[in-house]
Amino acid sequence: MIKHPEQRIGILVDVSNMYHSAKNLYNRRVNFKNVLSEAVAGRKLIRATAYVIKSDNEDEMNFFEALSQQGFEVKMKDLQTFAGGAKKGDWDVGIALDAIRLADKLDVIILVSGDGDYLPLLSYLQNNKGCLVEVIAFRKTCSTRLIEESDDFTDLSSNPKFLLGRGQLKIK
Repeated sequence: MIKHPEQRIGILVDVSNMYHSAKNLYNRRVNFKNVLSEAVAGRKLIRATAYVIKSDNEDEMNFFEALSQQGFEVKMKDLQTFAGGAKKGDWDVGIALDAIRLADKLDVIILVSGDGDYLPLLSYLQNNKGCLVEVIAFRKTCSTRLIEESDDFTDLSSNPKFLLGRGQLKIK
């Protein structure tokens, strides 16, 4: 896909999805600053939003602040704990709504998530809003259909610059 400097782009990051993928695959953390730089690729950044789930971990506030300093607007939602002890926290609907709201102002929407639940959103943005949709995720934890249907896919496993910290690193 040609990435043109005049393209207006929006980046929507499902932080929880990326965090768990990096942790489970490599026991590392995502370098969101490098992900942002790769996504922008010399184009006009209109909005970069990181969607986070807030629990009671003190370290996470430093992380959220770091995201903000790197150029992300941080949207926070509390982790829900149910009576049986089950926990839930996701931003799927919020990300989808923001993508649809932004679509008329953007040429390209970049979804940083491997969650296959975004397939209907991807299709809607491409077919009804005329947006190109790029996906950035770890190939091993990304929906195959999401990769196939996207206009461009960046595999975060392809380069160690997308990871922080120590841990197993078998990038091919």
